[in-house]
Amino acid sequence: MATPVIMPRQGQSVESCVITSWNKKVGDRVEVGDILFSYETDKSAFDETSAVEGTMLAVFFNEGDDVECLKTVCVIGKEGEDVSEFAPKSDAPAETKAEAPAAAPAAPAETAPAAADTVKAVPAEGERAFVSPRARKLAAESGAILSEAVGTGPHGRVIERDVQTLIDNGRTFAAAKAEPAAAAPAEAAKAEPAPAAVQSGDEYTDEKVPNIRKVIAKTMHASLSEMAQLTLNSSFDAARVLAYRAMVKENGEKLGLGNITINDIICFAVTRVLKNHRALNANFLGDTMRFYNHVNLGIGVDTERGLIVPTVMHADEMSLSEFSKAAKELINEARAGTISPDKLQGASFTVSNLGAKGIESFTPVINPPQTAILGVCATQRRVKKVGGADVFYDAMPLSLTIDHRAVDGAPAASFLQELCTALEFFGLTLAK
Repeated sequence: MATPVIMPRQGQSVESCVITSWNKKVGDRVEVGDILFSYETDKSAFDETSAVEGTMLAVFFNEGDDVECLKTVCVIGKEGEDVSEFAPKSDAPAETKAEAPAAAPAAPAETAPAAADTVKAVPAEGERAFVSPRARKLAAESGAILSEAVGTGPHGRVIERDVQTLIDNGRTFAAAKAEPAAAAPAEAAKAEPAPAAVQSGDEYTDEKVPNIRKVIAKTMHASLSEMAQLTLNSSFDAARVLAYRAMVKENGEKLGLGNITINDIICFAVTRVLKNHRALNANFLGDTMRFYNHVNLGIGVDTERGLIVPTVMHADEMSLSEFSKAAKELINEARAGTISPDKLQGASFTVSNLGAKGIESFTPVINPPQTAILGVCATQRRVKKVGGADVFYDAMPLSLTIDHRAVDGAPAASFLQELCTALEFFGLTLAK
């Protein structure tokens, strides 16, 4: 019996995924464990392997298509088996064993619908219109000017989120009708070819902006334009923290502790102190403040795909060793591009550490709708008075950015002060 292969649901928050490449085509032999196709969400990439053996009988979507989760993507079975029952009802198959009928001749130009009534992308002469079925459907429902879409799918394919961008920017036929007459005519916009993914000149190379960078850009712009952000700077004597880290590094393996880092230590202290400052362990939702009963700590991670912030849920209930292990698992998944989108949500506070890169000071940008973010900077050699004498010590600067709409400066300063104390006397913090 033929076996359908569905688009997996990578996390409860994901409704669809984009197919990035096919490893098998119709007619190919398939073995258990073979990679059938690769797909991605905005921040993660995955391979779909076969659980059965047989022949690839049908493929219902192309590379670049934005496919709804749990929808049948392809069918594996024995030669000659009927696959019609598995075909998506609204979309014709991209590739099947049987040959597709010849395309109908194009309608004469004079009978083509007016610009205000069409939603089909207009490619350059001889060029295929790379538009996914879901993108066409959304454009048809919304009246989006599909010819203005900039494709962010593989090979510049226009996918559903690109149409949503048009809608968000007011680029629909209804909006275009209301524009002043001086605006550029729709036909001129259609005639302009879409930019290539990569263009080069004698002194430059233009590359298409990846979708994850667009997501980051949109989030960060919204953060800075919609919030009243204020950054407070302080530092603490890191002597005890550095000594504790050295002790764990030397003896931790004997006790089964693993590699506990300076960032683990700082994050652990944050989870203990933050519960005393509810306004910073919160989300600002316009006319509502959401105060969290636990600390769900976001950790900024630099990856090849861009900045990703996985969340350690209920971090305040973990020991230092437990937190370190949980954080490393999330960081490794984020860098491998296999993290579930569900693990990138629900943070009540975020820590961003640039100290390892030698950054002495920076202004971290809040990840909305959180009310604050802590930046960790590189250790610096400083001098302080001890008993009237100048003494050198290792200072570690911290930068706390708050949303001044939700948090005042004084409470934020109190949090930063308590955090510095907790880190300077880290042994006592562990004992609590």
